[in-house]
Amino acid sequence: MARRVVSVSNGAGAVSATLVGVLVLVPIAVILAQVGWPKNLASADWAALRFTVLQAVMSAVLSAVLAVPVARALARRRFIGRGAFVLLMGAPFILPVIVAVLGLLAVFGRAGFLNTLLGNMGLPPVNIYGLHGVVLAHVFFNLPLAVRLLLQGWEAIPPERFRLATALGMRPVDVMRFLEWPMLRERLPGVLLVVFLICLSSFAVALTLGGGPGATTLELAIYEAFRLEFDLARAAGLALVQLALVVAVGLFALRLGKVAEFGAGLAKRDVLWRPESIWLKAQDLLVLGLAAGFVGLPLLAVILKGIPSFLDLPSSVFTAAYTSVFVAFCSMVLCLLAAFSLASARRGWAEVIGLLGLAISPLVLGVGLFLMINPFLNPSALSLPVTVLVNALLALPFALRVLAPEYARVERDYGKLADGLGLQGLARFRLLLWPQMRASLGFAAGLAAALSMGDLGVIALFADSEQATLPLQIYRLMGAYRMDAAAGAALLLLGLSYGLFALLDWGGRKGA
Repeated sequence: MARRVVSVSNGAGAVSATLVGVLVLVPIAVILAQVGWPKNLASADWAALRFTVLQAVMSAVLSAVLAVPVARALARRRFIGRGAFVLLMGAPFILPVIVAVLGLLAVFGRAGFLNTLLGNMGLPPVNIYGLHGVVLAHVFFNLPLAVRLLLQGWEAIPPERFRLATALGMRPVDVMRFLEWPMLRERLPGVLLVVFLICLSSFAVALTLGGGPGATTLELAIYEAFRLEFDLARAAGLALVQLALVVAVGLFALRLGKVAEFGAGLAKRDVLWRPESIWLKAQDLLVLGLAAGFVGLPLLAVILKGIPSFLDLPSSVFTAAYTSVFVAFCSMVLCLLAAFSLASARRGWAEVIGLLGLAISPLVLGVGLFLMINPFLNPSALSLPVTVLVNALLALPFALRVLAPEYARVERDYGKLADGLGLQGLARFRLLLWPQMRASLGFAAGLAAALSMGDLGVIALFADSEQATLPLQIYRLMGAYRMDAAAGAALLLLGLSYGLFALLDWGGRKGA
């Protein structure tokens, strides 16, 4: 019975992995077939590679290290508004990058809130441009994601273990050593990996905050090869370098994680370790306050900028919003199916394949698909289906990173019992996986839907003048110098993206 369940999971995972691999590799192969093999990398390309790796390492380490105390404070404290705070931790990551960068500039820019405050105090201003600006923006985007991923780890520790620690009189350092560190040793490599890969493919952040040629990422170099030089061979070569780097880092990171063997609990989350020390309470309050300010102030700036023109938006914006919601729903369903099947395979190769969505440049993917479709069909006729497919691929690494550890935990704790009871197929999902993974599935669904809402990728290459998603409509409004309307549309996009994420995430956690 157990062998049959595993073979079915491996079969579904193999099918998903094959489809992902084809979707990532074939567009690159089509470009290379059209223009030939690229030349050797130039010195500027090697400089872009070094800067890409440097800023990605710094951003990943800072995001993961800072996320540990925030997630720990959230795990061990209950307060009014905690649910809203947890939802706030998902907002920056699901924002369209260009909208979030505008919020960061309003707070940390030359004329921003922070520099105005520093000037009034007679202190030197903060420069947001360059390497430190890129790292700051990446931490703003990825710290909340790291917090949510680590918070899942804390909530996966059976509450009975914390109750036993309290009964034994364990100090906080002992709880960290015997309960929290084993969980972090299992989860942190995956968090570091996914944040590193997000920063590896950074484009809009480096474009707006890089500050010059010395702060060029691989993705920005690919964009320059397309837009400025139209050198498809160089762009494809850089995409292959990025792909190889992602696969190498993925294989290395997957070898670092060690399984935390806590065993199964009673699945009741109402009992957690809550140290009553006044110093620990003050520490948690300070950590949560700083995190709320760092995340909330740029979001507040975006909201205040968009409110004045929100009520005067043209009808085309609402039509584009409807299209975006439809695309987001379809992408979310495809992404969850692929992520769940890859997670069920419970193999290292499945996780590495799932990460390829972060390895492929959206520009290379879009051009490759355009070259594939153009000889046979009008690409604009397939703009929405292609956008759905690509958005699902780009959201797959995040959904997989959420679901894979939880699937492994459930099967480790209850899999043998389910095999003994003959549970498989839909019965196994309904009686075992859904009750245990409901919160994770809701979080993954919210991420996939919100990321699809804010994506401005292949739709820009495929859509005609009659079709547009909301991000593309914002881009067109900005191109027409209708900045007030663009700010109002950005507020609408923020509300829809966050609303979809919050609804799905809350639906998953409610009653889980």
